[in-house]
Amino acid sequence: MRGPSDRLARRQRAVQHWENFSAWPFLVLSIVFIVLYSVRCLDIQLKDRDMLTIWAVLTGIWAVFIVDYVVRLFLAADRWSFVRRNVPDLLAALLPIFRPFRAIKELHRLRYFHQRTGAAVRARLVTYAAAFVVLWIYTIAVTEVWVERGAKGVTIDNLGDALYWAMVTITTVGYGDMVPVTTAGRVLAMLLMASGIVIVGVTTATVVSYLNDAIRAYRRSDHDAADEVHVQALEGDDDEGERGR
Repeated sequence: MRGPSDRLARRQRAVQHWENFSAWPFLVLSIVFIVLYSVRCLDIQLKDRDMLTIWAVLTGIWAVFIVDYVVRLFLAADRWSFVRRNVPDLLAALLPIFRPFRAIKELHRLRYFHQRTGAAVRARLVTYAAAFVVLWIYTIAVTEVWVERGAKGVTIDNLGDALYWAMVTITTVGYGDMVPVTTAGRVLAMLLMASGIVIVGVTTATVVSYLNDAIRAYRRSDHDAADEVHVQALEGDDDEGERGR
């Protein structure tokens, strides 16, 4: 008779098998979503037929993300823990703007990131953060062009201006030469400002961690050098004692 531990092990193997099977297809789907979403938001000359085709593909990818999340949630041994550990996947299933970020998840497959050293952890954190920032700024900028298009008094109506505005906003500089005029555009601006504060905090923590490791390594090297000098001095005293005899 199989007990709870056997059922738990089977669930864990099932989740691992599903994630291994779906990893690269979902990476491709994420990239396809980014491309099609960009075309939908930026191309003002799309014909109705092309627009419907793009929406159909985007909706299909959305449905696949939802199915993936539901399947993994069903297979998970601890479903509440699964929800807490996979917040980006939940956001990708619920909100269109977060779906491109599924691509970042596959960075953990790089072999270097499997190491547990301080350098590897910092490299993983910096890589994730950099990829997130680039994709976040681009996604917000593309969406901003879409929601602002045709509004009265619009100042952000192309990708170049939107990227410039997004960079200024996420760094909380805010020159004020370009501002969103729609409610959706202002919500996007607030998301950028809030994420900018978080990014500054993560960057600061990473720098502090690097400095602490560097200081510890410097002190350790000084301590090792002092021990070596002490050992050499003792060996010299022993040699002199032998010669005296």
